[in-house]
Amino acid sequence: MEIVFGPVPSRRLGRSLGVNNIPYKVCTYACVYCQIGNTLKMQVERQKFYEPSRIFEEVERRVEDIEKENIKLDYITFVPDGEPTLDLNLEKEVRLLRSLGYPIAIITNSSLIYDQDVRNALLNFDYVSLKIDAITEEMWKRVNKPHKELKLSKILGGMLEFKDDYDGKVVTETMLVGGLDYDGELEKMAEFLSDLNPDIAYIAIPTRPPAERWVTQPNEELVAKAYEIFSEKLNRVEYLIGYEGNEFVSLENVREDILKITAVHPMREEAILELLKKGDASEGLMEDMLNKNELKKVEYQGHVYYLRNFRKPQLGKNT
Repeated sequence: MEIVFGPVPSRRLGRSLGVNNIPYKVCTYACVYCQIGNTLKMQVERQKFYEPSRIFEEVERRVEDIEKENIKLDYITFVPDGEPTLDLNLEKEVRLLRSLGYPIAIITNSSLIYDQDVRNALLNFDYVSLKIDAITEEMWKRVNKPHKELKLSKILGGMLEFKDDYDGKVVTETMLVGGLDYDGELEKMAEFLSDLNPDIAYIAIPTRPPAERWVTQPNEELVAKAYEIFSEKLNRVEYLIGYEGNEFVSLENVREDILKITAVHPMREEAILELLKKGDASEGLMEDMLNKNELKKVEYQGHVYYLRNFRKPQLGKNT
């Protein structure tokens, strides 16, 4: 598995270098809207996946290449194929990466934050994004499809404990899914968010192909309602619904870079074409990757996306 990808454009973090510290689709949740497909292995037990030294060395090499090209880098971000806090080595890894001199972020689904060791690891990050898609058990199970051993009350309590101890930037992300009844849910969520008091509360909608076909984007009325209800309780509420743009970067082999990025970040067709242009590669490369089952093509909300195909032999796979 490729551990480092990008830099990629991020709607929250500017230009972000991704760290993929979890094997493909090992997660505590099976969120219906997940952009990289269905969860293949659900677990809540934390374990060691990769040696911290390997993660550091791969990130360091990539950072050196970025700096040689005078490319601006805003964050190093743990945003893997699964849930990053499942990694027992997480605290060691972030401490090693500190020496590179860039702010370090993590995007977590929050499911293991009730664990003191997980909270201790998260304290080492400059920026922590917590997922809060639901407050009631019914909605939580419908949207996030959690591992059977998880308890929502413990997760919510763990978030509050973490926020009390943390000095960095905390943001929350709430994904709204079309076709679901949010009556009363948004008000309860706003109450909890008010207690948590994040720096920013983001409201998101599915903008990339979801894991389950029934998932659609919510109507504008629901999104506006959520914004209004959250804003009554919170200082800063923002939408996370726009396209992040095509400013992807290729520093090595264009084919390998596309595979690394699409492993965790579906790319629009125009973004891949732009990346091919920057890397002096022909559009025929994309067709060749499709023919060899390295990529799969998906249409969603009027746009064409490309995702890495993990169910077929892959070029340059390193596990």
